[in-house]
Amino acid sequence: MKIAFIGGHLSPALSLIGQAPKNWEIIFIGRKYVFEKDKTLSPEYKTIKNLGILFEEILTGRLQRKFTKNTIPSLLKLPGAFFKAYSILKEHKPDAVLGFGGYVQIPVVFAAFFLKIPVVLHEQTRKIGLSNKLCAFFAKKICISWRSSFDFFPKQKTILTGIPLRKELVSKAESQKRKVKNGNTKPLIFITGGSSGSHFINKLIEDSLEKLLEKFLIIHQTGDSEEFRDYANLKTIVSKLPKSFRKDYFIKKFIDPQEMGDYLFDSDLVISRSGINTVSELILFKKPSILIPIPFSQINEQMENAKFLKDIGLSEIIEQKKATPKLLFEKVTEMFKNIDQHKNANTRGFIDEHAAQKIVKIIEKCIEKK
Repeated sequence: MKIAFIGGHLSPALSLIGQAPKNWEIIFIGRKYVFEKDKTLSPEYKTIKNLGILFEEILTGRLQRKFTKNTIPSLLKLPGAFFKAYSILKEHKPDAVLGFGGYVQIPVVFAAFFLKIPVVLHEQTRKIGLSNKLCAFFAKKICISWRSSFDFFPKQKTILTGIPLRKELVSKAESQKRKVKNGNTKPLIFITGGSSGSHFINKLIEDSLEKLLEKFLIIHQTGDSEEFRDYANLKTIVSKLPKSFRKDYFIKKFIDPQEMGDYLFDSDLVISRSGINTVSELILFKKPSILIPIPFSQINEQMENAKFLKDIGLSEIIEQKKATPKLLFEKVTEMFKNIDQHKNANTRGFIDEHAAQKIVKIIEKCIEKK
């Protein structure tokens, strides 16, 4: 049985790959580079290649909800992307296509429908992503992560499965063993902007670093953008700090998904964006966090996610337009004063640990009915 996974949202894809039946042959269709004009290899490309899975690159235009100067050039890329997707699917002849949202999936889903290959979609957000909104008509089944998404998809083909989380994350969340702190007694702050990093968060930390290191141990995942060179800049800044500070700051361009559970488990506080996969992992680990939502995310999705975690008592929010080093330090200090209260937030019922297996069964049923 051959399944074509479509990249864009890596975390749920890795969860399915890790829990896929042994008789599945997987091919992965995605983006090779982080950004079109930045030749930094994407985390999905590096991770999938390391897993020994066939990776097929596709270039397509990003969709925007508002008309901008980039709208027409992006749309003009879609026909070429469709024919590339058609060629990939025609060559590999998958039994089904699995999409997780994101602009990369659109030409692949259209090509699969044209070739009569069953399409299953998974929606991670609490509402509906633009790509899944456009592709829903062509799908045999749509798996959703949250009950609130029922309002946005055809009821007859929509199933609540939950959001798939990697098996090693679930196992680590149930563990009692700490690996990262290595006996260091300072509270640990884990800072991440997602797999590609966040230039805004990196710059905010750069301007706050010395003050934070007076009290905290920091692990910082920056991404590897050639445009901003945040990793190199922070390495230079740290090299000039007192030795007592340097030993408490660990900087990484990219964190292997297999190790993410260790960093989340050991951290006392997380500072991050608020994409739905990050939010789901914070819920799984019951991890107090300071969230800085991307202000230009579609339909203000990241702010909605952040408010959701704030409402259940797990997180605090800093709006990007208001973020300053002073405000960040105040929020960090305030959260540590009430850390036990945040750790006791009621997160029960939001995560289904069997989501990946449910999606696997849905895909196989679609293939049987083909």
